[in-house]
Amino acid sequence: MTHKNGNEVGGPRCIALMGPFLSGKTTLLESILARTGAISRQGSIAEGNTVGDGSPEARAHNMSVELNVAHCEFLGDQYTFIDCPGSIEFSQEQNAVLAGIDAAVVVIEPDEKKAPALQVILKNLQSRAIPHFLFINKIDKAESRVAEMLEFFQPASEKPLVLRQIPIRENEIVTGFVDLALERAYVYREHAPSEVVDLPKAVDERRLEARFEMLEKLADFDDELMEQLLEDVEPPRDAVFSDLARELAQGEIIPVLLGSAENGNGILRLLKALRHEAPGIAATAARLGAGGEGALLQVMKTFHTTHGGKLSVARVLSGEIKDGVTLSGAEGKDERVAGIFRLMGQEPAKTDRAAAGDTVALGRLESVSTGQTLSDQKGTPEQIAPLDMIAPVYGLAVSSKDRKDEVKLSGAFAKIREEDPSIVIEHNQDTNEMVLWGQGEMHLRVTLERLQGKYGIEAQTKPRRVPYKESIRKSVTQRGRHKKQSGGHGQFGDIVVDIKPLPRGSGFQFAETISGGVVPKQYFSAVETGIRDYLASGPLGFPVVDVSVTLVDGSYHSVDSSEQAFRTAGRIAMSEGMPNCAPVLLEPVLAVEISVPSDATAKANQIVSGRRGQLLGFDARPGWPGWDVVKAHMPESEIQNLIIELRSATAGVGTFSFTFDHLAELTGRLAEQVLEESKAEAA
Repeated sequence: MTHKNGNEVGGPRCIALMGPFLSGKTTLLESILARTGAISRQGSIAEGNTVGDGSPEARAHNMSVELNVAHCEFLGDQYTFIDCPGSIEFSQEQNAVLAGIDAAVVVIEPDEKKAPALQVILKNLQSRAIPHFLFINKIDKAESRVAEMLEFFQPASEKPLVLRQIPIRENEIVTGFVDLALERAYVYREHAPSEVVDLPKAVDERRLEARFEMLEKLADFDDELMEQLLEDVEPPRDAVFSDLARELAQGEIIPVLLGSAENGNGILRLLKALRHEAPGIAATAARLGAGGEGALLQVMKTFHTTHGGKLSVARVLSGEIKDGVTLSGAEGKDERVAGIFRLMGQEPAKTDRAAAGDTVALGRLESVSTGQTLSDQKGTPEQIAPLDMIAPVYGLAVSSKDRKDEVKLSGAFAKIREEDPSIVIEHNQDTNEMVLWGQGEMHLRVTLERLQGKYGIEAQTKPRRVPYKESIRKSVTQRGRHKKQSGGHGQFGDIVVDIKPLPRGSGFQFAETISGGVVPKQYFSAVETGIRDYLASGPLGFPVVDVSVTLVDGSYHSVDSSEQAFRTAGRIAMSEGMPNCAPVLLEPVLAVEISVPSDATAKANQIVSGRRGQLLGFDARPGWPGWDVVKAHMPESEIQNLIIELRSATAGVGTFSFTFDHLAELTGRLAEQVLEESKAEAA
């Protein structure tokens, strides 16, 4: 197809709707579907009847918790819109989508408090060179002028925001807009196309000023347009549209459009901008470096449906596939497609084929996961966009309420992880717990609701245990003697060991300085095994570290001694000697890096100090203007709900990463509290 500005666009388009939490993306999707005739009536989130957010979890919380995919047609062109969750806790959903879309519409409220969240989204798009528009939603409720909005949103973007429309106001209410490229005025009609009207004289001065600003920004990338502006020559309209399309595709500008998704205003202009300016599948495949023979597909999402089994939502980047085709993925396994479907929210509609540009769901590709590139050619295809994983920041110990569900729990979590790879299941050996990790409190709550609703398993959670350790401060020499006579062969093992503290981080060391064969060599390893048996739980009830034990003396019996007897003697020596070595509790301390907008750095420092953290300093976050990274050492017990406080202090955008750094002594009331809790749990 060739559009009137000469922009060649082939194949169906795939457009992501992104934006901060509560910006109105799902409502915008609904409005687009209603305007294009894909649905007969625009639903609302309040009534729970939208195409998007159809899962029980999304309906229960009135928020998007996973991707919503919907298909429509506009002026003969096919579109798939993918509505991405706005909450930062579900942002992993966006990462896989970015590998398959032609462009994104970033939806934002006219609220400067959303600028940090906007920056996170724009940074993600700009780092991947994905063309994107900014759609300022809820324009009817805006308290600021559009020029002011651009001022507080511009710092969130590395690229210039180019205003495409200005609002027409009557009595401080937005009643329509002027399209600066078309130089036409429109009056909004609720849930209907806007009506062309004469250009109002009241906005003429502002129109001329705003149009010149738009052309100036375009001229930064077009020398001919710059000359025309300098010579006061009016540029041809087609040339302006060509500049808009080219500079969008090259990632040099972000066009800004206005509207109200709830009232269906500004939707037609948005659709026409997408139609004329958003690049098509050929440009997207070139950007991704997708080439070669045959069909190539990128998997953007995995669903496990109740009746239809596993569905892999994929964009066809090149070629064509038919139902029953055999595809190969990252693991080189051949899988036969069992059904090709177009999605309209939760409803799949069967089709028999999919060509370049189509976004479809493929049935029963059991070995295929989100983020994989698939091909219908033999061999393992090159993986063009491996999935970037977001590190988890919030964990809870989890177990099934009903013991008979324990075996099913791991299988259900495996399926949940296929749908949401940002969920991590850790089997912690130190604390003997299964830990469910994710991006925050709501993320884990939705995961557990899904576990119960979809897989019938009710889980219980509690704060995860901190893997405390213990060590000693004093040295002791201790005899361990095991003697047992019960008819026939008895048991005899007798040893003397030196127990000494080691520097922090040394672990456990075993040595022997036996002379004269008082304990035969074949029993040395049995003694060490007995000692290690004991070290799993020391006098305080925690694993013992940073201790050296040296076997210095002992005795044996030629008939009654055995490996088992000396193993028992080793355990006895430790259990009797260790309480006299001044045992001390050790807590794990983490190296933490907290990323926050610079105006929240002081708050982040206070949070660290209030959680027994040691501030190591802060610096500018590389590649993130207006952000800092605070570095600190913090006890692991203090990061359990750190993300909740951090997000509260940073309008929802602060985050952190952590790695184990060292063990530190814990004394006083806090140590007593840990020991009391440990004893109560063991009782």
